[in-house]
Amino acid sequence: MSGSAGVRAGEMSGREPTFYLVYFQAKRRRAFGADFHDMAFDVEQIRATGQRVAASHGLDVVEIEFLGGAKHRLLRVFIEKNAEERKKLAEQAADAGSLEVAAAAGAGVDQPAGVTHEDCAAFSRDFGTVLDVEDLIPGGEYTLEVSSPGLDRKLKGIEDYRRFAGMLVKVQTFEPVAGNRHWQGRIAEVGDASVKLALKRKGAVRGKKAKSTELRAQSSAKVGSEEVEITLANIEKANLAPEI
Repeated sequence: MSGSAGVRAGEMSGREPTFYLVYFQAKRRRAFGADFHDMAFDVEQIRATGQRVAASHGLDVVEIEFLGGAKHRLLRVFIEKNAEERKKLAEQAADAGSLEVAAAAGAGVDQPAGVTHEDCAAFSRDFGTVLDVEDLIPGGEYTLEVSSPGLDRKLKGIEDYRRFAGMLVKVQTFEPVAGNRHWQGRIAEVGDASVKLALKRKGAVRGKKAKSTELRAQSSAKVGSEEVEITLANIEKANLAPEI
């Protein structure tokens, strides 16, 4: 079995990278070609295996994606520091004594996830080895790509909304709320079954077709002039909105 590795998305030869989204890519080769979607493999087993490897590095697996076809198969894994390691990083930043020192210490790190190039490289090496030894990805050549979730990371469950309370997010709903499916605002409150967003401005709804004057006229018991409440079951997708 041969392999290759490299860093993508803002690679800077000879010096420490200063971007936040970190990638590490490795190739694993096998004797037979096949399409991911035609292969019988256990997604939950792969995820569980990834989490086991991640835990040994103080990391968590955030999400796994399977992409591509027979000639270009891609297994993409998003990782972040686990809660204990993120707490340590926060304490180190607080002890840094100044914003300048904290910023220097964070160079090359995805700040929300706490992930570095070294984390991605170590996880990719160990996870790729386990995948091959346990034969969890049948078929031919595939690419294992490991990265942090990035500044625009997806929000998956109630714990994510609680963790990122106060941060700016974009939300798309299954069913319209006050006549619109696209919202942007800060997470103001997280309940057992819903989340409240504090809008950036009165009636600030990010729909492509709706006009703010029309939306302000569409009153709802759950929509105020500065907040909107959306049930978690109605959220189709949500992600952090980078503030740079």
